[in-house]
Amino acid sequence: MPFVNFLPFFFKVEQLQQAINHISVLSPESNEAFVAAFEHWQVSKDHYLIREKQVADYIFFINKGIARIYYYKGGKEITEWIAMDGQFFLSITSFFQRTPSHLIIQTIEPAEVLGIHYNKLMELAKKYHDVETMFRKMLTGSLILSQQRMDSIQFETAQQRYEKLLHQFPDMVKRVPLSYIASFLGVTLETLSRIRSAR
Repeated sequence: MPFVNFLPFFFKVEQLQQAINHISVLSPESNEAFVAAFEHWQVSKDHYLIREKQVADYIFFINKGIARIYYYKGGKEITEWIAMDGQFFLSITSFFQRTPSHLIIQTIEPAEVLGIHYNKLMELAKKYHDVETMFRKMLTGSLILSQQRMDSIQFETAQQRYEKLLHQFPDMVKRVPLSYIASFLGVTLETLSRIRSAR
């Protein structure tokens, strides 16, 4: 894939290691193999990690920076997720079903990105039981986040969704354009502006 400025293998992976441990602690052997399987890149702002109709080959981890996951509906961009420092992210359906992605993943500021390829992950999951367990927990966590997002849009007010966002990701409003945040929250930019001005 056309990433730029390949980083050397000794690229620091402390934040990646913390994120792995938060999901599931691996044995020393499997942990070493899993971390070593990640590729490392430094990319510019507005770099496409995945384009529409491209098969998603990687689970990504953003070491530093922000990436937006979005899709088109009725000619409009709809933001599905915003991944910030220290988060895993992917186009889940495309990655697991090996089908073209309807999602687009693009950086919105210069970013340090790590990624593990589908083939390498499957190989490690087959070889190491604890990697397979961690992989399952990662998938479960992603599905739970997706369900929580749908529940939030269905059952919470715009004000409640915004307050929750501020609590979970306090830096997001300082680094992400408000139009993207409004789309992510499922509100218009005008509604988000009213909520912000009323605080």
